[in-house]
Amino acid sequence: MATLVRTTFVKVLTPAQGGKIAACGFVQHRSIMGKALRESLPPPPPKPAPFDYVNKDYTWLRSLMDRTTHRMDENSKVVVVEGTVASKKTAFAKCLAEDLGMKHFPEANMDLHYIRPNGVDLRSFDCQIPEDARTFDHVNFNRNPTHRHAGNFQIMMYIARYSQYIDALAHLFNTGQGVVLERSPYSDFVFLEAMYNQKYISKGVRSVYYELRGSTIEELMRPHLVIYLDVPVPKVMEAIKCRNLDHEVNGKAMTAPYLTEVERQYKTKYLRDISTHAELLVYDWTGGGEVEVVVEDIERLNFDKYTEREEPKMKDWRLPREVEWADQRMLYTNQKDYLMNLLAIPRLDVPELITSADDSYEREKVIYGHPDFHYLYGYNSKDGPVLTKNKVPKYYEYV
Repeated sequence: MATLVRTTFVKVLTPAQGGKIAACGFVQHRSIMGKALRESLPPPPPKPAPFDYVNKDYTWLRSLMDRTTHRMDENSKVVVVEGTVASKKTAFAKCLAEDLGMKHFPEANMDLHYIRPNGVDLRSFDCQIPEDARTFDHVNFNRNPTHRHAGNFQIMMYIARYSQYIDALAHLFNTGQGVVLERSPYSDFVFLEAMYNQKYISKGVRSVYYELRGSTIEELMRPHLVIYLDVPVPKVMEAIKCRNLDHEVNGKAMTAPYLTEVERQYKTKYLRDISTHAELLVYDWTGGGEVEVVVEDIERLNFDKYTEREEPKMKDWRLPREVEWADQRMLYTNQKDYLMNLLAIPRLDVPELITSADDSYEREKVIYGHPDFHYLYGYNSKDGPVLTKNKVPKYYEYV
């Protein structure tokens, strides 16, 4: 109803345009262009300056003047780089983002949860609090994958990827710049399934994970393009030994059966499912490869051929009216707190996901007894009274 009222109001405000602001002449641009191709063409017309979504809300009144599709060009797309452990995703994703003129988002990790906005890392308090209330990240998982916190770790990893993907969509909608991510919330389940297969986690944890995923994943817009770097398990194990990280080499998680199951979940489930919604490119990355070759393949893709209403591919990005683009932009820019709150599903039937009241009390007492936590984030501690608030960006990570 709100959308209907807004559309009617906009038509009244813009009679000279015949009410066309409510419609949308924007269609998915045919092709992504690499650096060499862009430089060979005449300069494109200037786009609006990036909107400061970090400090400002994108409001309904602002949407009347700042049309979202005016920022979009052929490279305003979401690209996700996938691959198993030690497949050199980071180096590839960085180079790809640079060539395509996109923003690179490194793989999400537990820093989202453990490094607070004031810069304090909660992992530094572990030696002072009970074991069951301590932090648990990828280092701990690799060393002890059957720990009772392993399930909670994977759920928190999904939350981190979900949060980062919202940030990526907000960046694209407010700047028009495309994004390149390493993995996404859509592929996170492959690691959960591998953990379940190897009996690292319980059936109860798996049930909670899919309940959380089911309540949140449909709020996102699927990527335009997924690139999978395929490396066979023996080569992955060699790469793990070569990079010589103690928690991987001497840990108990990165076994051949675990890595094999990750690969199987990728190839039999994730890639099959995501290919119905996004373009998919798969490369044998056993010995690495050339980013320029991948860019040439990307340039050959035709993103605007999927126009039928019932066609699932690119469906998330076929928004027929400008007001719908504005609605999505408002959602990812202004309502991240709402999207994150969808994860607040109370489940008290899985013991390993619950910390006792006594342990939680000891943890809170240690952390919030520290001087850095005497004041809420954004409020002065020494420069003025408690009620004097420093200027804090609107858009920061949720913890």
